[in-house]
Amino acid sequence: MQMFLLRNCVSRLTLVLLLAGTAIAQVTPGTGAAVPSDSPTWKIGGTLFADYTYIESPKATDADGNKINPSSFNIGRAYINVTGTLNHRIAFRVTPDITRESGSGSSLNGSYTFRLKYAYAQLNLDDWTTPGSWVRAGIHQTPYLDFMEGIYRYRFQGTMFPEREGFITSADAGLSSRWVFPKNYGEVHGGFYNGEGYSRAETNDQKAFQIRGTVRPFPTGTVWTKGLRVHAFAVVDDYVQDGKKDRFDLSVTWEHPRVNVGFDALHTKDQTSARVAEVEGKGWGIWATPKLSHLWELLLRRDHFEPNTNTSQERNRNIIGVAYWVPNLDHVTAAIMLDRDSLEQKGFSTPRPDDTRYGVKLLITF
Repeated sequence: MQMFLLRNCVSRLTLVLLLAGTAIAQVTPGTGAAVPSDSPTWKIGGTLFADYTYIESPKATDADGNKINPSSFNIGRAYINVTGTLNHRIAFRVTPDITRESGSGSSLNGSYTFRLKYAYAQLNLDDWTTPGSWVRAGIHQTPYLDFMEGIYRYRFQGTMFPEREGFITSADAGLSSRWVFPKNYGEVHGGFYNGEGYSRAETNDQKAFQIRGTVRPFPTGTVWTKGLRVHAFAVVDDYVQDGKKDRFDLSVTWEHPRVNVGFDALHTKDQTSARVAEVEGKGWGIWATPKLSHLWELLLRRDHFEPNTNTSQERNRNIIGVAYWVPNLDHVTAAIMLDRDSLEQKGFSTPRPDDTRYGVKLLITF
């Protein structure tokens, strides 16, 4: 019980410090600064992930009992983004996304259906503090994934390491705030969320406190140093009272005109009930995206995770791909990628087969 109270006090204190920092770092617009427009605006955009995937292993069995290598054309993501502003202080976003209906007994079983991914209002704090700071309420981005995917760029190949292992969700319902450090030294984004993710309803009275701090040590350095950033991300949550659902991720990223590189070290604690033992997991992920030319780029990635540190269980994922980024597009981003995604699982009481897939992946966003 004492630990529960301590964790909640820490989470609340951190949020208070975050909001206090926002108030302290007020910025007064300079004389002659452009007056922001208060005319309402709105626009529609979209994002599409499509792929063809061939599964080399494990083999499946068809209706006649034949051993086959499954393959399929898929739509992994189809966003419709409606964004806008009521004035220069208040913005909004509504984004439905597709998912494959898999509920047994549903008349839509197997169909693509739309669900709500984002629906939030945003109060911009530019008038009172550093530009880019805000407060959001509704279903919106959690602090880690959306931010990191802006550096990684290959979400259309597959989810990032902490999400692929099922420990972090990209969006949730809640209230959060972002404060940008002056002079481009970094930012803090933290808030309270339901904790179940945007795709599930809240199941209990527990709320997740999530926070990410990012520091750019050399914001005005050389091309070799200014792209370096260090990120610390934490989730303090509970399945039930005194049932931990905690995550901590320490990351380092480096961005350069010729390559982006990232490293994650993940530590997890899970206790689905106060009556069962706590399970600790740990792992790491490393990736690099060297540019072969202005248009061609490689993706090299290795994930390693131990879901229970008291056992010999481990999962190892290797991804290699080559992508072509379509040039000279106005307000549109498009890329096509060939990749190999291989997962090896060892040490489980019931043997798990390796999973190896080859894919052609397509990204279009506008």
